[in-house]
Amino acid sequence: MYVDNRMSLAEAPAASPPPPLEQPRTAPAARTAKVRVVRSLFVSDVHLGCKHSQAAALLDLLERFEPANLYVVGDFIDGWKLKRRWRWLPVYDRLLQRMMTLKRNGSRLMYTPGNHDEFLRGFLANFGVIEIRDRFIHEAADGRRFVVLHGDQYDRVEQSYPLLSLVASYAYDALLTANWMGNRLRGKKHNPYAFCGAIKQRVKKLVRHVSDFEHQLREDARRSGCEGIICGHVHSPRIMAMDEVTYLNTGDWVENCTALVEFADGSFELIRQNGDLIDRLDPLPQGECPPA
Repeated sequence: MYVDNRMSLAEAPAASPPPPLEQPRTAPAARTAKVRVVRSLFVSDVHLGCKHSQAAALLDLLERFEPANLYVVGDFIDGWKLKRRWRWLPVYDRLLQRMMTLKRNGSRLMYTPGNHDEFLRGFLANFGVIEIRDRFIHEAADGRRFVVLHGDQYDRVEQSYPLLSLVASYAYDALLTANWMGNRLRGKKHNPYAFCGAIKQRVKKLVRHVSDFEHQLREDARRSGCEGIICGHVHSPRIMAMDEVTYLNTGDWVENCTALVEFADGSFELIRQNGDLIDRLDPLPQGECPPA
């Protein structure tokens, strides 16, 4: 997965060696300003253009991590909202600037569009700065392979009734506003979208049941000869074993503010913006190979 851009010793200027890729935590540590160098970082469902996007929280996270691979797993831009009303905040520019800084520092940027930024599926190519594909195959440090895609392809409601999905999106946006205002009036600042998040979890649970969402993704991974699937779409951060396939959902940056991090040994951690650990996927035992 890595591209070796190093110069020969004769060509290279004198410099101190780069910091090693960080290993997963063994115990909770105090938060510091130190940048954590990791192998891969996966984020999805940022919804830039939606007034409830927590772009500043994502920017804070990206300023504390330097991944060799940065995957944007769909719905980074909310084309539905921007088409209805243009809303582009200065923090969005700072977020893009941070991503460009990561690119200049050697990070590989990959983007797989979702249903809210589906217009980008008409521009699937490697543009040098960023590679846009409908899906990627990510090989972890321990040799396991993961399909990386947004997941809307396996949402039967989205695929069969797109108008219903669009109307539901606007209704949910109104509910988010009401939830935020209600908590503001009551003086609650911690997790202002908790009520909406609980409602959406129930709705998405129904959608997953109707669509057989996780099962279809598991079969996709099997057909692709992979050991796991990494996706977004349902705003439900989760790591779950399904027979021999592992399902990893990155969550979102509206209600949950979560990301998936891969470390140098091939382990994964699902974390919140403040660093809290949600779940963890251990690496393969040393010397063990993924099943053929």
